[in-house]
Amino acid sequence: MRTTMIPDSDYRNRIARLQAAMAAAELDVIVTYSSESEPASSRYLADFWPFFDFCGIVVPRQGEPALVTGGPESYEFAKQFSRITDIRIHPAFVESSAPDWVPPVTYEDFRSILAAVCDYNPNRIGVTDWNIFPHLILADLKDAAPNAEFVPADDILLGVRAIKSDYELAVIRKAYWITEQAMIDAMTTAGEGMPEWQIEAAAHNTMKHLGAEGTSYPIWVCSGPNTRQSLCRSTDRRIRRDELVQLTFGAKYMGYCGNMCRPFVIGEAPPRARELMAVALEGVNGALRDIRPGIAAKEVFQNYHDTLSKYGFEEFTLYGPAHGTGTSEVEGLWLGAGSDTIIQPNMQFNVDVWLSDGEYGMRYEDGLIVTEDGIEELTSYRREIIEIA
Repeated sequence: MRTTMIPDSDYRNRIARLQAAMAAAELDVIVTYSSESEPASSRYLADFWPFFDFCGIVVPRQGEPALVTGGPESYEFAKQFSRITDIRIHPAFVESSAPDWVPPVTYEDFRSILAAVCDYNPNRIGVTDWNIFPHLILADLKDAAPNAEFVPADDILLGVRAIKSDYELAVIRKAYWITEQAMIDAMTTAGEGMPEWQIEAAAHNTMKHLGAEGTSYPIWVCSGPNTRQSLCRSTDRRIRRDELVQLTFGAKYMGYCGNMCRPFVIGEAPPRARELMAVALEGVNGALRDIRPGIAAKEVFQNYHDTLSKYGFEEFTLYGPAHGTGTSEVEGLWLGAGSDTIIQPNMQFNVDVWLSDGEYGMRYEDGLIVTEDGIEELTSYRREIIEIA
């Protein structure tokens, strides 16, 4: 069963916190963009996940926000599910193969939307989801406010999202619990000769049975030579004895992403794979030791990098040992060498250690919440070198 829904008051508080951050950054309005595959901003601000059509949230520095979507279907859809009640229809937010609506639809452009939402002419407009924000929509925004300055605003929204409320944390714990149960079921189901996709199917079945709305990303199982890649997908390849298998799973629950990854072997791990697993685990355990409130992200990264360097593995990874997560599986806050982040209570991270020597690749990943004096681990099942008889 699904837990109690996050109340409307929590969403109103998110808007208020964002408006305070906007005032500090001297932004008059923020406009977001979400799609079916990248819904994080609209899920966070409005609890709305657009299907087929697209979605934007318009947040003024003062006053009430509006949700913008396309077409009559999404308008009715948003009226039922959105926590933001002011809903507007804009033609640029309609799906790429829109029909001729019967009866015809009355659309708005951003000239009328901004005039309705803002009680002033915006001089500085923040745009989030900058790397996926469509040119067509940005062009209409610029026509609506030709004298305004447009600035990327992802960091401002991510700064608000980084600190989770108690309501969010309750949902996040459930997302990770579902993910861990799927990991346990898939690992105990796995057997020699099974195709990769069949093990993935076991994880899917457990997630949906336990109430997940879907997956945090396209989950996968890869084996043998397929493990060398950081990103992969399940294939027809059948699991063989004494070879590496990688499970990469995440359940999405009420808009929040769980994630957990484990490599394992049916039989005996090849010596080189075992060496990589041992170093990866040392990196994971070091990050779990180092992530604490008040600690600089770059300090956690440096300790991780020193661990890899000790074994000559510093070129076998792609990034630091952890990243933020929430309504998006990767939600900024990379603990990297160039990060200025200071870890704070109620931040949430995935410790995410990926190593590959070009032949073998593996990822250990577990979730955690930063508490007032340490961390709360969200997943921990068999954080070890896993060999199944």
